[in-house]
Amino acid sequence: MRARRQWRAARRRGWGRPGLLTLAGFAAFGGLQRALSTRNARIFFGGSLTAWTGLWMHRIAVTWLAWEMTGSAFWVGVVAFSDLAPAAFISPIAGAVADRVDRVKLTTISQAVIALEAASVATLVATGQITIGLLIALELISGTAASFLQPARQTLLPGIVPKGELPAAVACNSLVFNLARFIGPGLAGPIIAVFGVAPAVACNSLAYCLALLSMVLMRVEPEHRRGHPSTGSLLGEVKDGFRYIANHPGLGPLMMYAAMIAVLLRCVQELLPPFVERIFGRGADSLAMLTACFGVGALIGGMWLMARGRLEGATKVAIFSGLTQAIAVGGFVATGWFPFGLLCAAGIGFSASLHGTAVQTLAQTAAQPDMRGRVLALWGLITRACPALGALMLGTAGEAFGLRLPVAVAVLLALCVFAWGLTRMRRIEASLEAPPA
Repeated sequence: MRARRQWRAARRRGWGRPGLLTLAGFAAFGGLQRALSTRNARIFFGGSLTAWTGLWMHRIAVTWLAWEMTGSAFWVGVVAFSDLAPAAFISPIAGAVADRVDRVKLTTISQAVIALEAASVATLVATGQITIGLLIALELISGTAASFLQPARQTLLPGIVPKGELPAAVACNSLVFNLARFIGPGLAGPIIAVFGVAPAVACNSLAYCLALLSMVLMRVEPEHRRGHPSTGSLLGEVKDGFRYIANHPGLGPLMMYAAMIAVLLRCVQELLPPFVERIFGRGADSLAMLTACFGVGALIGGMWLMARGRLEGATKVAIFSGLTQAIAVGGFVATGWFPFGLLCAAGIGFSASLHGTAVQTLAQTAAQPDMRGRVLALWGLITRACPALGALMLGTAGEAFGLRLPVAVAVLLALCVFAWGLTRMRRIEASLEAPPA
């Protein structure tokens, strides 16, 4: 009923009229319009959209470059691992750092490093000096900077929107990420096909330079720029963060469930070039189409969560989206018919968006303010390191057994993980969705 009332109200504001399907129209869902009502929020999400569009262009370009240079699913997996794996070692430290330093400055420095890395890759490709070893080394640098960027930037959210609109801000964050996931590949595919890899990577450098400008324009109050004064050793604060999450009756099992799903299923999205060529027999344009379908599905998932506009039921969304993602991944590798593969890709994106947004909303809402950086750093570790580990495992197994069999095994294991999550859903729900005292 609530969603129906929101729909009718949106229609009265003109959302349903042809030609008005814009971001402002989307904002009618779930309080998103209020989340975008402040100047800081508009600058923040504008910078995010720019940076993430460049990021997706970069990802498509470097995975295709690795495939062109080596023709090996293993090396494509290593390149994906190099970008994402530093989170496994850096994220816990980065979260503690984000809780004790100026988050705006940490965000600015991290974005500058990523911009320089992308410029270096583009230059080496354009001059013919790139090698697989150099590419891996540079992606490690970028992945390290991104591990600091994720908790620093995401912990700014409570400082740029009213407290009651934090779930809407998290949903907006997911919408922007997935909108970029749609735009980025759509731009990268034609650019790579016509001009090559270097211009697509250079666009990422430009995008992060523009994101740097957005941080200069933002005005964040001092209490939101820093989590807390230094209370002890950095290592001690890292341990405190892990202890807090592990002992939390809701966050601990929810993060474990998310980590297992990420290892088993998210890796497929990191290894698209081998799937495109070996299973579907297509090239760079089809890779862009496939990635764009992931983005379209994710966009629809984010819109659905905005239409819900509430925290209640988010645990069920997080758990059951693991099941739907497993089914979609199974369908994706079972077919050689490209149109059905596109449909399954949209299903994967839809499910992954529901899962990621629901988990992040629950984590942002439940975490104590002085622990928020460390909680979000663990979430960053899950979203980056776990798919990287899965991509490395899948790429290695794919060289020995082909791509279909290892993914089928991963899907079966993911179904077992879903069954485990189902047994803990009520406990997580009671802990993370209970109204504050």
